Amino acid sequence: MKFPRFFIDRPIFAVVLSVLMLIAGGLALLRLPLSEYPSVTPPTVQVTAAYPGASPDVIAETVAAPLEQAINGVENMLYMSSQASSDGRMSITISFKQG
Repeated sequence: MKFPRFFIDRPIFAVVLSVLMLIAGGLALLRLPLSEYPSVTPPTVQVTAAYPGASPDVIAETVAAPLEQAINGVENMLYMSSQASSDGRMSITISFKQG
C-alpha cells in the first residue's frame, strides 16, 4: 500500500517518470534493427504443363492462354507470370495476398 501512495502523494514526479519512460520507449523503438522483422513472401502456386514437340508460341496460345483466363478470376491474387520453353514445357506462377 505504500508504493501506490508514494505516487499519489507526488503527482508531478509520477508524470515526469511516465514521460521519461515514454521517451525511452520511443528511442528504443527507433534503434530497433530492421533485421528483427521477418521477411514475408507471398504464397505462390506454380502450374506446370508439358506439350511435347510444340513450339513456345503454340504452347502460349493453346495451353497458357486458356489457363491464364481461368486463373485470372481467382480471389486474392496479386500477380501471375507465365513462361513457355522450346522443349514443350510451360509454367505459370501465381502469387496471392497473405492471409
